[in-house]
Amino acid sequence: MAGPQEAQDIEEKLLGGPTRYTREQVEERSGIPEEQARAIWRALGFPVPPDDEVAFTEGDLLALREIKELLAHDLVDEDMVLRLSRAVGQTMGRLASWLGDVWLQRFSERLPPDEPVTEEAVIAALEATEELRPAFERLLMHGWRRQLAAAGLRAAGATATATADPAAGVARLATGFADIVSFTRMSRRMEGGELAEFVERFETTVTEIVAEHGGRIIKTLGDEVLFVADDPAAAAEIGLGVAGRCEDDPGFPRVRVGMAYGEVVLRLGDVFGTPVNMAARLTATAYPGTVLADGDLAAALPSGAYDISSLRPRPLQGLGRVRPRLLRRPRTT
Repeated sequence: MAGPQEAQDIEEKLLGGPTRYTREQVEERSGIPEEQARAIWRALGFPVPPDDEVAFTEGDLLALREIKELLAHDLVDEDMVLRLSRAVGQTMGRLASWLGDVWLQRFSERLPPDEPVTEEAVIAALEATEELRPAFERLLMHGWRRQLAAAGLRAAGATATATADPAAGVARLATGFADIVSFTRMSRRMEGGELAEFVERFETTVTEIVAEHGGRIIKTLGDEVLFVADDPAAAAEIGLGVAGRCEDDPGFPRVRVGMAYGEVVLRLGDVFGTPVNMAARLTATAYPGTVLADGDLAAALPSGAYDISSLRPRPLQGLGRVRPRLLRRPRTT
């Protein structure tokens, strides 16, 4: 079992330096008031340590000083800092867990067959990450820059075509859900590793199809993916591509898709609004391997580009009676 000193050494390596300051010391040296600092730590997803605990590094102090400098800018206020801190905490927390899972899996593959992953093996894996950390950090920053550029261009283009108002946090988008059929029943028959591989394959395939058609993933929920696209036709191609994938790939699960088009609220990388709710409800009523769309999305698609059939109206929770459209590719003669 790892001793306190060994655990401390690993923590220092990963944090880029030793812990030197208590909460009061780091607040005093940074010039950030106590309540504001507490709010920032909580927004990042960390508990506020006891007053006498030495828990903060030079990096933490530098981060607070940079926040103080940001707050001096006319465009930045405390609410903005807290919102971005929450986004950073949630995103980086998931990214760190994701990277840790992948790294530990790869490390465990190097162990003798049937040997369990011990605490010592985990510590060894963590120590080995130090060698690769600089490359991962550069990759992370490059990915962030590319995504930031893409987001900026989307906002500029949508504003020019009057399909979005960045200042109000709204945009006109096609939203869609792709859901694995009978996932709960299938998952009960799978071992942990098999289930993880199954879910990863689903998410990877859907992500590739969404990216290929210029859409973007909003979030994944294991057996379900929420995606959006600026262009209704791109959303249609995504939906049909995902729902029809199992016909070409027997190893891909049966999937149903629901989509809607309209004004949504954009907040911290997520989307909200009636089209999102509509897409979720349509997904729940779709048959395996089919794509259902609302009337607004169907009307926005190019005439004759798809085979669109109106189905009987049905009650959807919170939305009243809705007439879904079944979306298919044009029939060949």
